[in-house]
Amino acid sequence: MSHKLILPVLFALALTQCTESAKQKSEDTIQSVAKEKPFSWRNATVYFLLTDRFNNGNPKNDVNFNRTSKAANLRGFEGGDIAGVTQKIKDGYFDKLGITALWLTPLVEQIHGKTDEGTGATYGYHGYWAKDWTSLDPNFGTEQELLELVNVAHEHGIRVLFDVVINHTGPVTDKDPAWPDSWVRQSPVCSYKDYQTTVECTLVKNLPDIHTESNQPVELPESLKQKWQQEGRLEKEIKELDEFFSKTNYPRAPRFYIIKWLTDLVRKYGIDGFRVDTAKHTEASIWAELEKEAQKAFDDWKANNPGNKLDDTDFFMVAEVYGFSAGAGRAYDYGDKKVDFYDNGFESMINFAFKYDAKGVYDSLFTKYDTVLHGGSLEGLNVLNYLASHDDGDPFDKQRQKPLESGTKLLLAGGAAQVYYGDEIARPLVIPGAEGDANLRSVMNWEALEKDSLAKATFDHWSKLGRFRKEHIAIGDGKHTKLQDTPYTFSRTYAQNGYQDQVVVALDAPAGNKSISVGNVFQNGAKLIEYYSGKPVEVKNGKVELTTPYTTVLLAAEEKVSL
Repeated sequence: MSHKLILPVLFALALTQCTESAKQKSEDTIQSVAKEKPFSWRNATVYFLLTDRFNNGNPKNDVNFNRTSKAANLRGFEGGDIAGVTQKIKDGYFDKLGITALWLTPLVEQIHGKTDEGTGATYGYHGYWAKDWTSLDPNFGTEQELLELVNVAHEHGIRVLFDVVINHTGPVTDKDPAWPDSWVRQSPVCSYKDYQTTVECTLVKNLPDIHTESNQPVELPESLKQKWQQEGRLEKEIKELDEFFSKTNYPRAPRFYIIKWLTDLVRKYGIDGFRVDTAKHTEASIWAELEKEAQKAFDDWKANNPGNKLDDTDFFMVAEVYGFSAGAGRAYDYGDKKVDFYDNGFESMINFAFKYDAKGVYDSLFTKYDTVLHGGSLEGLNVLNYLASHDDGDPFDKQRQKPLESGTKLLLAGGAAQVYYGDEIARPLVIPGAEGDANLRSVMNWEALEKDSLAKATFDHWSKLGRFRKEHIAIGDGKHTKLQDTPYTFSRTYAQNGYQDQVVVALDAPAGNKSISVGNVFQNGAKLIEYYSGKPVEVKNGKVELTTPYTTVLLAAEEKVSL
């Protein structure tokens, strides 16, 4: 359906309001349920944002290190920061969407200079060009602001994932000297023909590759020591490194320095997990080393901050192994070698197949992920599904012509869901004048929520599905059963560790009067809430009869049952 055709329909949906009493009853039910239910990363809804592009909470930090040269379109710093993210948490934006975890792009100090290759001048606005893993980049914010972000997120029941990089440093520029040869290789460029040409190489030209394979002790780069000396913290950093290597007995090899620096972030701020960048470009074993130290750091933080922890869930790690596909088995195939990253510190993997699977009908999509996650190749494991991302130039709905369908398929599928910032308001993924991945990284279009009917209708749909998913663990972590074809209706049921949850969902139901079969999921006489409209309903003769202007039906009990 074209944008022109769906716009009037979406606008009408956005204007339709359910009664205040029913809405309040639904909200009260949600609040009571939230206190009881367990957390599962399989049912997580992860909001992935580029910190620099999301929200500018502190305009005073917009320019640092004389980063004033004109950059190519959307390839310089735009002002988004940690304070801006915290502001949106406090405003309840993520609560409205049912978000349970935030994935922030790397916040460590970026190279001070710019690159001038390809599409023009580019700064490290995205966070993947580290200069110093021991400090935050002032363009993103301060340590105090980051502490506040994590604490406020936890107050809202939201976990925080940091994006981390061990594979490479930032590019070499006139302001950023190359790290020593003992630390990095600067050639050859990866050709991706096999394991060696994917791991022992640079991703692209002028992106020095850390010698992650080495166990040879190395000295700190002289430029880094000089930087710390100028900042008045050289002795402190040296002392902490000495203590770390003495305690762990690790060799002073490059990867262990970085592991120390990254896990310091966990111990200091209480972040709940890592999204690991470029995981397939290193030896998989280093991620088990990272996970081991991160879990120690997380345990230390919890012991020191018992009032700020959410629960006793372990530290979480999800890998970006570009090209990994759920359903193709646990191991990633390099061509000449297969590697199982799940056996190397990871609980979850980003699923690059989901956007292709989502082109099919609902039942084939949902059945596949039920089969894979329950008794299939990923039994007991997890995937992070997505439809759009920061470096995927072929997203599921590039022209934003299917924003409601996108939300339905992503948020109702088994496994964790990654919402890319702006998916929920159909933020454009094609930007005039931008080139390459810059198209995917525009500044969050907050004004659309006030002015654009498509954005408002999309947000309304995603938020209803997201809140339903958040409050019902069965959506992402339950068993899927088809109940009927027309309208397409299914159940999800979850029963583990003394807790049970069951839901019935109908899609493409008729607007107006509708009759929805609930099978054996709910007994006759059961009092349910239809969460999409907020209406209370009752099961009679194995069905629910209701009248709403919506084609989506979300059914669950008014209260949860603890076994």
